[in-house]
Amino acid sequence: MTKNTYKEALAHPIFELIATSSKELGIESYVIGGYVRDFLLNRGKGMDIDIVAVGSGIELAQKTASLLSHKPKVQIFKTYGTAMLRAYDREIEFVGARRESYSEESRNPEVASGTLQDDQNRRDFTINALALSLNQDDYGQLLDPFGGIEDLKRKIIRTPLNPDITYSDDPLRMLRAVRFASQLNFKIERESLQAISKNRDRIKIISKERIVDELHKILRSPKPSIGFGLLHQTGLLKIILPELTALEGIDEIEGQRHKDNFWHTLEVVDNIAENTDDLWLRWAALLHDIGKAPTKKFDSKVGWTFHGHEFVGSKMVYKLFKRLRMPLNEKMKYVQKLVLMSSRPIVLAQEVTDSAVRRLIFDAGDHIEDLMTLCEADITTKNPRRFKKYHNNFKLVRRKMKEVEERDHVRNFQPPISGEEIMEIFNIRPSREIGIIKDAIKEAILEGEIPNEYEPARKYMLEKGRELGLEPVKE
Repeated sequence: MTKNTYKEALAHPIFELIATSSKELGIESYVIGGYVRDFLLNRGKGMDIDIVAVGSGIELAQKTASLLSHKPKVQIFKTYGTAMLRAYDREIEFVGARRESYSEESRNPEVASGTLQDDQNRRDFTINALALSLNQDDYGQLLDPFGGIEDLKRKIIRTPLNPDITYSDDPLRMLRAVRFASQLNFKIERESLQAISKNRDRIKIISKERIVDELHKILRSPKPSIGFGLLHQTGLLKIILPELTALEGIDEIEGQRHKDNFWHTLEVVDNIAENTDDLWLRWAALLHDIGKAPTKKFDSKVGWTFHGHEFVGSKMVYKLFKRLRMPLNEKMKYVQKLVLMSSRPIVLAQEVTDSAVRRLIFDAGDHIEDLMTLCEADITTKNPRRFKKYHNNFKLVRRKMKEVEERDHVRNFQPPISGEEIMEIFNIRPSREIGIIKDAIKEAILEGEIPNEYEPARKYMLEKGRELGLEPVKE
């Protein structure tokens, strides 16, 4: 165990208060886990602080709160023997040191009071078992029983104890291993990787909500392909997102091949991660091609086709979100819409017409910029000439979009003539004809037959009304 001290990690005033509280209660306390790890990685001091007490974590939280001038409320979770309070700019969680034992059917352990060593033994990874003492005799001393410091230097994810037992006991740790590897750009140690593959079916006992939470964190990492590549390598991805693994592979018939859409997808996700932190736009990138597996066909005249894959993919998004218990709300609809429209700008780039641009802006609405970002991320060709050509095509589309929008104001389209005005002019009640006239005006504007202005739209309305046998009460 190293004797190094890291008092600079404990510069925040909350630590002195916890140390004072511990002394008054006559118990030992330590800061452990992510805060220590991130300090040593120079990733900034995390917002959350985990404190382990060799004794009652709840009592330590209450004592600490009593010493704070603003007397924060202590949230107590008796079932887990934990307590949480907010102080200064941090959330501090307190837990009593404990040892755990697991049953095969559940990841929720039987818990008993224990020593600091017991508590470090139960931690998922060596880099999360690092602890700093808050005790008077050795304040700031680093306790590193499993070589976590060396693993940080070597950029290794490793379990403190037997990985086979660690991952079988709590299968969520398999996803956490992948997530940390993705977030930190670390390698999962070979035995751990083998143990994850061996225990992959255990992931089925984990709630969908916890799985999705880890998927979100992997998607938010700087290079998500690291995480999704590991999920694929260990067999977890086929269990969690079979729609993605179905894209893997290259078929060849009559000498004609198609690209591997799985690895292409991971490239797209990495590309988009360089340009946006938007989680749901990253989800759209991950799912934009999932309709290609069920629509893949070979035509001897044109080769491999994926007709309608965008439409099929958008329907699959709903089923996927529902299966994973993700929100079936505007976020899901946003992902669906981007998947459905993901090829539109690509097709448009081949022939940039005003009417096609107007329709693209109209259909995409507020999401037009996100759609263009997705399509630009979709360029993964390794041919420099093609890469430059495709990006230049999108520059033309963006330029034309700017011109059309400034002139025609199609984004967030509002019809120049309302249904109420149509009823008043023709002196009619709500009817099918009103919808026909409104649609005709919209189509005329999108096709460029009339400008998006009141007077031309009114004139067009009168013409369409007469075609339907309607006469205005007054002109």
